[in-house]
Amino acid sequence: MSLQSKTALVTGSTSGIGLAIAKALAGAGANVVLNGFGKPGAIEAARSGIESEFGVKAHYSGADMTKPEEIAAMVAQAEQAFGAVDILVNNAGIQFVSAIDEFPIEKWDQIIAINLSSAFHTMRAAIPGMKKKGWGRIINTASAHSLVASPYKSAYVAAKHGIAGLTKTAALELATHKITVNCISPGYVWTPLVEAQIPDTMKARGLTKDQVIDEVLLKAQPTKEFVTVEQVGALAAFLCTDAASQITGANLPVDGGWTAQ
Repeated sequence: MSLQSKTALVTGSTSGIGLAIAKALAGAGANVVLNGFGKPGAIEAARSGIESEFGVKAHYSGADMTKPEEIAAMVAQAEQAFGAVDILVNNAGIQFVSAIDEFPIEKWDQIIAINLSSAFHTMRAAIPGMKKKGWGRIINTASAHSLVASPYKSAYVAAKHGIAGLTKTAALELATHKITVNCISPGYVWTPLVEAQIPDTMKARGLTKDQVIDEVLLKAQPTKEFVTVEQVGALAAFLCTDAASQITGANLPVDGGWTAQ
């Protein structure tokens, strides 16, 4: 199915998984609205690159995902520019690692706001337009941590479990409106963020790069391979097709077998 004439809003899409999803949807013909932080030059390069490579329109919103009023304004601006938000991808997320009894309260609040509450606010703003058109796709980027836990990641795990529950609830509410709601749960994905963590882990644990990859990062993934951002993007694009119209309320792991254990 071509997504021509559709518009996709992807939060947290200035790099990594979000940018790959935006590119996959643009490759299927959708106009896209990017959102996220980063260097202005890099963001503009990504935006203009999508337009030139895929022949679609790409806009950028710098809305802060911790601020509901900015989120509502971002959705309204997208609807004004393109007529509708047909596809909503909630991908914005951050991480912080600490024991619960030492976890900074402000970090807990920030992670819950960006990783969980922002998805509620975008959905609340975009769903009326989808109902009016009688079509919509909502895709939430969860994580293997929406299904299993790891120590020292209390806020992240709680938020991702929350995303899975929010996805199911929204899917039930929207089941008769031709709006599907699903979440994708990646395991470890090879991104610049993950790659940048390797040197510090090598130093802290006295390991080689290969040992960090095999014994730390990919320890939980039976395939011993990273998920690629393109694989996540391809699944997101598939969920927007007619072939996926009866897939709703699903939590789809892309984790090399991590959650099968």
